[in-house]
Parts: sequence; C-alpha cells; structure tokens
Amino acid sequence: MGDIILTVRSTREQIEEFKSSILWKDIKRELGAWKKGFQIEQQSIVSDAAETNPSTATVLMHLGDLNGRMKAVNYMIQLPDIFLQVLEDQKNELKHK
Repeated sequence: MGDIILTVRSTREQIEEFKSSILWKDIKRELGAWKKGFQIEQQSIVSDAAETNPSTATVLMHLGDLNGRMKAVNYMIQLPDIFLQVLEDQKNELKHK
C-alpha cells in the first residue's frame, strides 16, 4: 500500500486563526464530551459483563471499538496541528529542492 499524501489548501494563518476561533473551541468541547462518554462506557464494561455474561470475544471487541473511537477523536482534535506540520514539511521540502 502506497503512502497517502495529505494535501492542505489552507494557509498557516488561516489554520492558526481557526485554532483560536470560538468555532474550534466549540468543536473541541463537543469532541471532549464524546471522549468522556466513551470513557464512561468503557468503565461500565465490567459491571455490565457481570450482569449480561457476554463472551470474552464480545468484551474484547467492545474494548477495541471504544479504543478506536477514542483514537479517532484524538486525531480529529490534532488535525489543525497536523495541517500546520504538513505545511511546515512542504516548506522545508521546497527549500531542499
């Protein structure tokens, strides 16, 4: 499988402005609420398992699902910084050519 190249069309200034915006703060707050919900769900697995007696595979799949959701949210929260890093890498690449 080949490398996936991320294309950023925004400028550094636009990304930095977005990072300091109320909209981004609202988005981060909402994503934080999602993470908190996932953590609560994760903490309830043991007590739920005692009541419902799921298979080990079911519990592991649930844990994996929650882990994946939390990683996805963490990635979304990091996107503006990832975009800034891509722009910086592209800038450095142009200097070396």
